[in-house]
Amino acid sequence: MAGLLAGKVAVVTGGSSGMGRSICVRVAEEGAAHVVIADVREDPREGGPSTSKLVAEAGGSCEFVRTDVTRPADLVAAVERAVAFGGLDIMVNNAGVFGVEDFFAWTEEDYDRIMDVNVKGVFFGCQAAARVMRGRGGSIVNLSSIGGVRGHGMFPTYCASKGAVRLLTYSLGDLLGPHGIRVNSVHPGVMDTSMTRSDARIVGDHGESLSAVAIPLGRVGQPRDVADAVVYLSSDLAAYVSGTSLVVDGGRTAS
Repeated sequence: MAGLLAGKVAVVTGGSSGMGRSICVRVAEEGAAHVVIADVREDPREGGPSTSKLVAEAGGSCEFVRTDVTRPADLVAAVERAVAFGGLDIMVNNAGVFGVEDFFAWTEEDYDRIMDVNVKGVFFGCQAAARVMRGRGGSIVNLSSIGGVRGHGMFPTYCASKGAVRLLTYSLGDLLGPHGIRVNSVHPGVMDTSMTRSDARIVGDHGESLSAVAIPLGRVGQPRDVADAVVYLSSDLAAYVSGTSLVVDGGRTAS
């Protein structure tokens, strides 16, 4: 059977690890013709086989393109690889950085590091994709966070950056809709990734939530939960969905 994304060409930033890794695999499983894995590193943070190997095992075609999302030229180059394969249908701006912050000791360098990756990288990823999608249509999915919906004292810069991604998504949904380009954001809750285990330590060694706030569905999210949401927003099932936020958090922000 043809998948939901049969014949589509996708670029996924931060595709080597965590949620990006799962997104690449799910896109391939749903029949994408080609996946560009755009990341600063090819080896996954969580260890194990590369994303390229997993995509190949899922029956997909892919290539790794070394990409620093803080450099707009790198994002253009990743998009150009998709165009060389036949065109760009799906752009997933997933790359991001995260960690517990000490607000009173936070430096300009600390602030810029998060904003450059989480906001600048998404902005110019959208721009690079929209330039080639204009006239043919496509889907842009930006990874925000529940931190972009509700602030948290442990992560003020991160929440500010993810709130910016949410409003950027709304703005571009309005701007790019007439060009046939849908723009949506996904807002993950507590996910079991190397980032949440190591950088913020909000997920334990056995995948349990270390947060004081319970998750109504009773479990920490898995990268595949987010990847499934991205597949939906990238597919024709979401043909009339644009300029919106899809929260994937097990009900946490509703409690």
